[in-house]
Amino acid sequence: MRNLITDVPGLLVGNASDPDRATGVTAVVFDRPTPAAVAILGGGPGTRDTSLLEPEMTVDGVDALVLSGGSAFGLDAAGGVQAVLAEHGRGFRIRDMTVPIVPQAILFDLLNGGDKHWGRKPPYFDLGAAACEAIAADFQLGTAGAGFGATTSTVKGGLGSASMRTASGFTVGAVVAVNAVGSPLVGSGPHFWAAPFEQNGEFGGLGLPHPWPADALELRIKGAAPNQATTIAIVATDAILGKAECKRVANAAHHGMARALRPSHTPLDGDLVFAAATGRKPLGPMPVAALAEIAMAAADCLARAVARGVYEATSLPFTDAPIAWKDRFANR
Repeated sequence: MRNLITDVPGLLVGNASDPDRATGVTAVVFDRPTPAAVAILGGGPGTRDTSLLEPEMTVDGVDALVLSGGSAFGLDAAGGVQAVLAEHGRGFRIRDMTVPIVPQAILFDLLNGGDKHWGRKPPYFDLGAAACEAIAADFQLGTAGAGFGATTSTVKGGLGSASMRTASGFTVGAVVAVNAVGSPLVGSGPHFWAAPFEQNGEFGGLGLPHPWPADALELRIKGAAPNQATTIAIVATDAILGKAECKRVANAAHHGMARALRPSHTPLDGDLVFAAATGRKPLGPMPVAALAEIAMAAADCLARAVARGVYEATSLPFTDAPIAWKDRFANR
């Protein structure tokens, strides 16, 4: 187990980043068309081709899912992923044409200090293609991919991932770009809200603070314009699920985001979760109980992935850029 979403068989992950522009793209590519769904709880999402994930829509599976910086400009990234997949014959067949199915979500990183004056050609199509070409079982966390330019209200955000096996033997994983309107930290200290779910010291092993800090519940939001946010995630399992069951997992996984970030799901962010099922293992004789277990694991993995993304991040070299957790707290 790598403690990455790629522990789920049937998918690989690729990152591409532009350090000068302080942005990037993360692509999750499946080895065959895969049922998926999306749950959107933030009030200001930016998405592409998510309507076809609803259970009543015709297309049964996706070829890839994409997370990107760039706000609405970043929606070009899915086109780059599609172009690479089409070269490999992947996609939905319509007579002699093949159309790769690549839903996407974006986050806002336009004001993080990087050069966003790209004229008529934003870099995201090329970043999407590069991310798709870079897919592997191992990938970088922290300041990488869609999390490269991500921030939170207190420290640098980043790309996080985590995985686990359930008691019934299902593998569940999450990958998330943490660009939160709120904070992953309890008060002004180093402790993560996700601490109760941590495994093997994966984000420092600090636990929860004791005594409980007086400022723990103070509202901390990102600057004077809290719409400069959105945390976007993908959870996956090797279970055999349909789109409706994936929707239930996506809904439940949002609890992990809420446990790890305070606040989340606000009117001005676009917090969302994709869920996908690579179809290696049947639910068994008690399918409802198995689905509940998978949904719980997805929430736990997402909470851990949020904290890992922040813990592994490095600071951006720009004036007024938020400091990374390790730069601020590692020597305390």
